[in-house]
Amino acid sequence: MELRLLEIFCRVVEEGGFSQAAESLNLTQPTVSIHIKTLEDALSTRLLDRLGRKVVPTKEGTILYRYAKEIVRLKEEASQSLKEFGGSVQGNLTIGASTIPGEYILPQKIAEFKRLYPGVFPSLTIADTEKISHMVLDGRVDIGVVGSTIKDKNLLPQKFVSDEIVLAAPSSFEKSRISREELARMPLVVREKGSGTRMETERAIREAEIEPEELNIVAEMGSTQALVGAVRSGLGLAFMSRLAIKEYVKRKILKEVKIKGVVIERYFHIITHSKRSPSPATRKFRAFLLGKEV
Repeated sequence: MELRLLEIFCRVVEEGGFSQAAESLNLTQPTVSIHIKTLEDALSTRLLDRLGRKVVPTKEGTILYRYAKEIVRLKEEASQSLKEFGGSVQGNLTIGASTIPGEYILPQKIAEFKRLYPGVFPSLTIADTEKISHMVLDGRVDIGVVGSTIKDKNLLPQKFVSDEIVLAAPSSFEKSRISREELARMPLVVREKGSGTRMETERAIREAEIEPEELNIVAEMGSTQALVGAVRSGLGLAFMSRLAIKEYVKRKILKEVKIKGVVIERYFHIITHSKRSPSPATRKFRAFLLGKEV
């Protein structure tokens, strides 16, 4: 079983299709299909099901993916370790981030890191906190930065940057401060379940003795920008990171509304797999984010 076949198989699973995998690997789609067929023939089993345009692993494929991903990771780690021993850090660095750190913090950090280590090729995936946490657990990304933490003994969280979640309203909203009773009556637009912002908001309002079920939630949005658009259009108020609305507040498009007795402070966390050895590039990037010597 050739290592290259396993690498291609993993990419097809992760991209969810042959054409997407081919594009990311700089191969043609027929070439990818031939390699997958070769692997299936070698193992005498079907590894992938074609469901319309979507490709998903069979039960056998799921088992193989778990091992193949680890084999590919170890190959990359060995290659990077040898290069680091020779005085350079090179190779791929897969980063996962929830929306706020992924859009407002990491792009600049990655640019700075790339200047220090030009031989590293960073790739950033943005999804909600829950999805990124699972991507770290199953090895699809090397390191994650998320807005909340989920409890799992295999995740190693480290505090990164502090943030505050505020209640955003259109600039025309008449009040700058409301009571908890008023909050319960306000129409609210929220992020989807799995979002770190939503997790931390629900935790904080429970501590303030407000049950999330008592809130007047009128809609749910899958991104921060969708929340901004909903608030601007008058659909409702929304809890969002201060980082995300800073420019809108400065331009007097949105405003912050304080809630009496409720302050929602949090930390973004760096997460890695506690039982998996990080690659040299991952170790360097984690140290860089934490402000340690790199």
